[in-house]
Order: sequence, then structure tokens, then C-alpha cells
Amino acid sequence: MIGVPLQIGPVRLASNLMLAPIAGWCDLAWRVTVRELGGVGLACTDLLSPRGLICGSEASLDLARTNDLDRPVGMQLYGSDPGVLADGARWCVEHGATVVDINMGCPVDKVCKKDGGSKLMCLPDTAVAIVARVRAAMPSHVPLTAKMRLGWTEADAERNAAGALACRLIDAGVSLITVHGRTTEQHFKGDCRREGIRRVVEAVGEKTGRYTGGPDGGIPVVGNGDVRSPDDALAMLRETGCAGVMIGRGAFAMPWIFRLAWAAQTGAVQAEPTEPDKVEVVRRYFERMRELRDDHYAIHKLRHKISWLGKGINGSHCRSLKDGVRSAIDPPAVHAALDAWLQTQALLAAGQSPAGSDIRTEISV
Repeated sequence: MIGVPLQIGPVRLASNLMLAPIAGWCDLAWRVTVRELGGVGLACTDLLSPRGLICGSEASLDLARTNDLDRPVGMQLYGSDPGVLADGARWCVEHGATVVDINMGCPVDKVCKKDGGSKLMCLPDTAVAIVARVRAAMPSHVPLTAKMRLGWTEADAERNAAGALACRLIDAGVSLITVHGRTTEQHFKGDCRREGIRRVVEAVGEKTGRYTGGPDGGIPVVGNGDVRSPDDALAMLRETGCAGVMIGRGAFAMPWIFRLAWAAQTGAVQAEPTEPDKVEVVRRYFERMRELRDDHYAIHKLRHKISWLGKGINGSHCRSLKDGVRSAIDPPAVHAALDAWLQTQALLAAGQSPAGSDIRTEISV
């Protein structure tokens, strides 16, 4: 399925690449920033508590916030109560969700202890009941999907528990399965096992017929895990036979990875952004956080995220930029840090020595 846009039930995406739901990263400002760089077929919200949505929790409503620039959007719910999840799904549909996803892959203890996330892979009957109840609560034009892991344990992975559960969920009404190529016990350690994803693809293909990229050609399986470059995305597609690729952490340092990965599939010529362009991505993201939330939120989040964002900017030579952003106390100081780094790089490129060697000193005066 290289170069073939994803079909999720009645919904046709622009590509076969999806921005993963990752706690602490998938706010509206991030989704819109990544989308504008190109190549994103579907972007997903952070994990959403259906109880929080129904009760009007400020935190939950903020995580679910969307707008006209954020389309198509997937809203991901977590939990273990079929009725509550069904109510949450109705809320999502009423508030702009293009796709609703049930999380069956989160390995975090506070989620699993309440039988949510990847604990549902140990409770397949509950997982199936959730999908059936949620599907019945939603209109037919909104697809329901599920994201899972290879299983809880290594033994689960060996017996292809994910493939077996995927087939049952398809019977209950899901239109797409996403598989992260690790077990719950692994969390994010070790390597993503593409052969495990391939076995799920094969099981689903035997169940529904081979996915052909259209509305009548089987159920698509999306691969997820360790996609840090366009070549990784191609390898995922080729080695697993999956229909698409979901990218999460790989976008932290390279939010333009979707554009490059889609170009690599379609044969289009796309150059990596220039260093100034990369800095402008950071600037736009910061300004969007200010616009959508406030200055305090934007500064706090950027201080924490600049380590990741800076990895894609001039590699190991970006420490002064990171330090400058972390020490910024207000928006003008953030912009001064970005500008100072750009000016320094321009001087170095011209063979000139910067006036000062410490950007933090320059911007703090």
C-alpha cells in the first residue's frame, strides 16, 4: 500500500500517514503545526477521558479542542466501561470527531489499573463489548477504530493475541486497527517488532480479505513504533504489509516527517526544511500555543519540548538555542532566543565570528 491514501470506512484520507495520540504532545497547537507542514492524513487528540468530557472537565475539554484547521481529526477515548465510553463517543461525534478511536495500547499503570488501555488486551470480552456498544451509539458515517499492542506479555505476542483480538473487534464494528509493535511489558524499551505487526496484518487479511485501498477491500491495519525517518516509514510498509503508518515520537524532532515520508512513497521531490525554516516551525508552534491558551502555558510547554524540537535543528550545534529558550521568562525573550540563534548561524555560514559566544548572555541583557 505504498503511496495509497487510507480508506477508513467511508472516510478517505489524503495520505496513509497518521499523527499518533501521545500524552502531553497532541494539543491543538501541535496538531495544526504538524498538519501545515504537509503529509498528514489524520491527526489524533491526546487520550481523552469519556467521564471528563461528559462532566465538562476543563482539562478534558482542552485536550479535545479542535477547529477548522484540524481536519480530519481522530478523538481517542480510554476506559473500560462500555456505557461510559459510548456516551463519550457520542460527545466526540457532536464536537467534530471525524474518527473515534478506542485506546487498547496505553501501558501506563494509572490507566491499566482501571482495566483501560492495554489491560483490555487481557480482557478480550470486555474489549469486544466496548466496541459493540460504542459502534451502536455512533452514526454510521463516523468510523470507529482501535489501537493496541502485540499483547501484554511475550507469550501473548508469540500466540498473536493482537491478531485474534483484532478479528473479534472487526466483527464488533471497527473499521481500522493500529498496532504498536511492542508488548505492554516492554513499554517503550527494545525495538519495535515489525514481524509481530505483519502477523496481525495477515490475520486481519484472512478474516476480511486483503485490504486494497478502497471502501470494499478489507480492513486496513496501521503500523506504529520506531518510525523516526521517511526510510523507517517505507520499511514499516514493506516489511509488514500494513496499509499505513502512525508516527508519534518520531515527529517530536521532525514534525515535517509526514511530508517527507509521503513524498518518499509517491516519488515527489521534497527537500528537508532549511535551518531557518525549522526555527520558524518552533516559532509558529509557540505563537499558536499563546493564541489558543496563554503566555504562561506556551512558555512552560516550549521549555519542556525544546529538547526534542531542537534535535532536528542543526544537531549537536543547537545547545545555545535550547538554553536560550529554557531561560526565557516571557514571549519577547523566546523570540529573542530564536532570533539570536539564527543570527549566529548566519554569521557562521558567512565565515564571520559572532560578537558573543553565549546567546543566553546576549538575550538576558
